[in-house]
Amino acid sequence: MIYSFKGFTPVVDPSSFVHPLAAVTGNVIIGKDVYIGPGAAIRGDWGGIVIKDGCNVQENCTIHMFPGIVVTLEEGAHIGHGAIIHGAMIGKDVLVGMNAVIMDNAVIGEGSIVGALSFIKANEDVPSRSLIVGNPAKVIKQVSDEMLAWKKKGTELYQTLPKDCHDSLKETQALTSIPEDRPNQESLYTTWESIKSK
Repeated sequence: MIYSFKGFTPVVDPSSFVHPLAAVTGNVIIGKDVYIGPGAAIRGDWGGIVIKDGCNVQENCTIHMFPGIVVTLEEGAHIGHGAIIHGAMIGKDVLVGMNAVIMDNAVIGEGSIVGALSFIKANEDVPSRSLIVGNPAKVIKQVSDEMLAWKKKGTELYQTLPKDCHDSLKETQALTSIPEDRPNQESLYTTWESIKSK
């Protein structure tokens, strides 16, 4: 659902997909080829949120801020299931793992990977291409070229999802039995196979 708030209506590029079960409120700008999953809460009521081209914000993520702050997800940021971004800046090509929490005024440098379940303290400044894990999170090593390439391929897959959702996602009723003409499961991951082979 898209909600206006105090005169601010979210702006969403037509190439992006916001799931109907997500809530996008107020001062939010979403760029091209962005996927917003069901259950995501993107709440620009006390400040602003800018989600740049090619990002994905997966199921049950929360993005919010203290008053006056603008949260920015730079191009290709990849926010894993259940993560919370509160008043932070997420650099280009960053991967935030599932259920990670990134607190106010933290800056996650370009090409970094935040491990699942990690807690990034307020005002933390994470250098570019850092692998950061734990609670509280600490940099444990640099992100290699191979790790970054793996991350980019995963994000590229998510960048195909908005079009697929526009083309084929529709609300329906569950079937009570498996039809004989049910598609082969392999059809669900042909895009991934083509991305991996590049």
